[in-house]
Amino acid sequence: MPYTIVIPVLNDERALERLLESLRSSGAQGPHIVVDGGSRDRSVAIAERFGCRVIVAPQGRATQLSAGCELVSTGWVWMLHADCQADVDVVAAIAASTASDEPGWGRFDVRLDDRGAVFRVIEAAMNCRSRLTGICTGDQGIFVHTHLLAAVGGIPDQPLMEDIELSRRLKLRRMPVCLAERLRVSPRRWRDNGIVRTVLLMWTLRLAYFFGASPARLHTIYYGN
Repeated sequence: MPYTIVIPVLNDERALERLLESLRSSGAQGPHIVVDGGSRDRSVAIAERFGCRVIVAPQGRATQLSAGCELVSTGWVWMLHADCQADVDVVAAIAASTASDEPGWGRFDVRLDDRGAVFRVIEAAMNCRSRLTGICTGDQGIFVHTHLLAAVGGIPDQPLMEDIELSRRLKLRRMPVCLAERLRVSPRRWRDNGIVRTVLLMWTLRLAYFFGASPARLHTIYYGN
């Protein structure tokens, strides 16, 4: 079955160009849908140059993903963040995993794109946690059959933790396929905000969400006012 790649962007011109180039050089099939949240840089122009279908949606990852996924009526949806890159083995794995029309879902292991030893520890923890819990994050390139996505109500309409909530709903139907091929992910949030601070913040937010904190409140904590 075909798969469609959906990429939400907001002022991501450099990262988006690297991602689209990696998909092209790795032989990823189309179509690609880029959902722009109001970029003021060249994100839209770059997407168009690579032959992507570009649509505009209100800013917000969940809102943008939902708008893109709603355009896909059959097959599979592969949701990618702009700041990741897909190598040949990843593209081969997604093609094999979406060859069936049986509704399912899954994700990739990640590799943070930095040689530092601390990033090996972080990525190993991310990959292990996901395999144990069945909860996946957007960094891991979630893919899902459109029938299953529709059955759980589509992308959760919330300002943060939409990937966690989507995983929760999907795993009630079936556990994810956890692919060992590694999607390369930018470590910029750890670099920019500090490794310890970022790890503690993410775990705090997830724990708070688990105990019922509202996504709107968590969004304020994560992004500020």
